[in-house]
Amino acid sequence: MKIHLILFASSDTEQKSAAMVKSFDSDIRPVQGDIIDDPGFDAGFHNGYEVVKVTINYESEECLVSLSPLAIEVQEIKLETYVEKLLTYGWRELSNQEFAQ
Repeated sequence: MKIHLILFASSDTEQKSAAMVKSFDSDIRPVQGDIIDDPGFDAGFHNGYEVVKVTINYESEECLVSLSPLAIEVQEIKLETYVEKLLTYGWRELSNQEFAQ
């Protein structure tokens, strides 16, 4: 099954936000309450994200996994820096068109 991890990050002080996604094939399907770890998550700021919602489409064999949002003000890192780190580890930013679907 194709798994799509979705992470929302925002910064009120910077007036910016980003919706990030990382996709991969897996036989393991996350469930609400699981903690997802990824090398793109900076251990100094966040060492895992809780799964808050799972949506399964059996017809397309896809699973959308929404992770708890990240509020940058709580962390000591700029949004742009965090997004760059995620991009380095295979995440990509969702386009406005993808986000609207």
